[in-house]
Amino acid sequence: MTIAHRMRNYMERASWIRKMFEEGARLKSLHGAENVFDFSLGNPNVPPPPSVKEKLQAIIDKPDGSIHSYMPNAGLPATRERLAEYLSREHGVPLTADHVVMTCGAAGALNIVLKALLDPGDEVVVPAPFFVEYGFYAENHGGVLRTVPTQSDFKLDLDALEAAIGLKTKVVLINSPNNPTGQIYDADSLKALGEILRRKSRLAGRAIFLVSDEPYRKIVYTDDPVPSVFQAYENSLVVTSFSKDLSLPGERIGYAVLHPEARDGQAVMGAMVLANRILGFVNAPALMQWILPDLLEESVDVGIYRAKRDRLYGALKEAGYDLIEPPGAFYLFPRSPVADDVAFVRILQEENILAVPGSGFGGPGHFRLAYCVDDRTIEGALPGFARALEKARKA
Repeated sequence: MTIAHRMRNYMERASWIRKMFEEGARLKSLHGAENVFDFSLGNPNVPPPPSVKEKLQAIIDKPDGSIHSYMPNAGLPATRERLAEYLSREHGVPLTADHVVMTCGAAGALNIVLKALLDPGDEVVVPAPFFVEYGFYAENHGGVLRTVPTQSDFKLDLDALEAAIGLKTKVVLINSPNNPTGQIYDADSLKALGEILRRKSRLAGRAIFLVSDEPYRKIVYTDDPVPSVFQAYENSLVVTSFSKDLSLPGERIGYAVLHPEARDGQAVMGAMVLANRILGFVNAPALMQWILPDLLEESVDVGIYRAKRDRLYGALKEAGYDLIEPPGAFYLFPRSPVADDVAFVRILQEENILAVPGSGFGGPGHFRLAYCVDDRTIEGALPGFARALEKARKA
């Protein structure tokens, strides 16, 4: 075999999201795109704020060619400084540019964090359901992903987490608002998790880091802001991107930020900056860094996603599906009406509806719907959802 054994194994268990994407292309070629209702991919369909285009045009029109030049591996100093000022207000801790590394999206941020922290065999504890790529990211750097179930409403199960965190644990990785469930972890749970991590760190004789993956932080439907892990635990990092709140997933721009009181903070930051280079990212995309300082308060119109959530959630609930109303992100995670979530996703495919089995997210018995789609897709799919439920009940 020419390719690496590990890559062959990865390809054999390739992401369900990508499989559904490919199935969608097949169905669209057979039935026409207008007759296929694709909820498989979390690709934002709300346009970026107009200011994004305005700022990009302004920076491109500048005669100074240095906007395309190499820069420090951590990113443009002025951008990091402005971002630190913004994050100090958002998270309630005093941050400087030296606590921020600009990255190639949240994926790039997670990879430099794990590269900086993990030795071979170290465990990364993750509440399930979880974003499907976390296992790959941990394995990239010799880590082992250890999953922990959440409660029935997908909130943190603190007892299960405490039992799972051991001497091999180096990182606890959470995602709030969560993909695939849309759940938000509340402040009291985060504070309790912080206390658990302090106790476990003392037993381990080293810091166990809490990493919060937050690309949906501004995609929320509650009046309260998403609680900050920086208020709960000092050995923590936040990683995120502007893929969702500015609808820029293809631009691959994000950052990692370290709590200013983290243990060995200077060494951790140095390791992340070096990882940005040696992993081949070198630095985050330059054009995006130049315009970000003027966009930090901006966001897409979340009301558009709220309307889509309300329509799809309400229709599925009325049809008889069992699901929670998500307070954030742009996903629904209904319970499958049959135990085998893969089998039910195939029933949905018979109705030209594409969903992703919950098993792919460590949440068997559920399926994920990404409602960041046009309204026609939602309305067109509703009769098929009802028919699929009836088929499953008769099976």
